[in-house]
Amino acid sequence: MKGRSRSSSTPTKRSNSARRSKTAKRWTKAAALRKLRELADPKVRAKLAYFGVNVPKAFGISAPVLHTFARHIGKDQPLAEELWSTGIHEAKILAALIGESEKVTAAQMERWVRDFDSWDVVDAACCYLYASAKPAWDKIYEWSGRRAEFEKRAVFSLAAYLSYKDKAADDTRFERFLSVIEREAHDERNFVRKAVNWALRNIGKRNLRLNAAAIRSAERIRQQDSRSAQWVAADALRELRSEAIQARLCKKAG
Repeated sequence: MKGRSRSSSTPTKRSNSARRSKTAKRWTKAAALRKLRELADPKVRAKLAYFGVNVPKAFGISAPVLHTFARHIGKDQPLAEELWSTGIHEAKILAALIGESEKVTAAQMERWVRDFDSWDVVDAACCYLYASAKPAWDKIYEWSGRRAEFEKRAVFSLAAYLSYKDKAADDTRFERFLSVIEREAHDERNFVRKAVNWALRNIGKRNLRLNAAAIRSAERIRQQDSRSAQWVAADALRELRSEAIQARLCKKAG
């Protein structure tokens, strides 16, 4: 393929795609679960708690293996819904990987957010499914008032991914969200405060204007009487003011 021109390679890709669409069989929930059981690794299962994942139903499958399996299945929103309903940890991550963002509705996001029970499920859903979904921006504000730990993490995980995945969003959207970050920076729960910090840093690395806005927010957060808020601010300021980030943003602006 390397030596072919674009005109000669294009028909081949189309014909292969057409052939796959005619011959490929859709995976069923039962078949996918059988495969997940085959992929289960007791050593991976034993290490879940070490990485802060404490869930009642899990097989123990590494992220690279799940990603490979997801590519084999392809995008399939109906199957994603079926897998999610099992409540099995790896099935939920697989559901996020094979889901179709363009088919995600606000109601579907609401159903799934109530089942968030670990940081890796949250981040998989936010990264691979929700960051490109139409209701994403509405949901980060709606969920920001929630108390549950992983629902709250989803707010800031999703904002962190939007900050580099949503190329069309204007700066005002992120500037507005900084007020939510300031309001919630006091949360002492580890998976929440880390996500708050992550969102603040990612917004501040989008461009020079947002870098300045994020630094101002971090300075205000640093004045809060909260150890969590002070950690969020100090860690973010260290990166956002670093020579490497400033040089990259200046180069990008130029």
